[in-house]
Amino acid sequence: MLKVGLTGGIGAGKSEVSRLLVGHGAVLVDADRIAREVVAPGTDGLAAVVEAFGPDVLGADGALDRPKLGSIVFADPDRLAVLNSIVHPLVGARSRELEDAAAPDAVVVNDVPLLTENGLAPFYDVVVVVDVAPETQLDRLTRFRGMSEEDARARMAAQATRDERLEIADIVIDNDVPLDVLERRVAQVWADLARRARDGGPSSRHASAK
Repeated sequence: MLKVGLTGGIGAGKSEVSRLLVGHGAVLVDADRIAREVVAPGTDGLAAVVEAFGPDVLGADGALDRPKLGSIVFADPDRLAVLNSIVHPLVGARSRELEDAAAPDAVVVNDVPLLTENGLAPFYDVVVVVDVAPETQLDRLTRFRGMSEEDARARMAAQATRDERLEIADIVIDNDVPLDVLERRVAQVWADLARRARDGGPSSRHASAK
């Protein structure tokens, strides 16, 4: 099994890259999806979040109001740390369960937004960083996700810097490109990952898909 950590700043296009990798045969472990599952209604995770932040972070249906919670934590590093201390251990445990269920020869891609921030690079055979300019992130967040510029900048500032992400990368995918170009770049990366899996581990450190 080749364990791949996939990361990138908010708005960089990780979800699109992970979708393309799955199309080539990767097994995806999506930390964002798992993070939603572990705080779903009725879970211990949601109960812990409500205890820490109060019932105002719940919507009328009893589910977590993610935009409301986001507006609280992304402007306050201390409160973000509290949220992470609740959610991250739950996400880690579920991620390990999914990895253990994969085939021995699988390429397992772990889509982890905060891989850099949490010092998780050593836990993966290969780290793939999806990279775009900060200006591109801001444009995508305001145009496609409907965020205000202030909210978008706060969320970007709460993450690692571009240089910090690039420093831990074994493979960099430049996503300041049209979709057809990205598809070709991801196909190149997949060929590299599949070869590494066949060869039994990581090699060719610090590659770039251009």
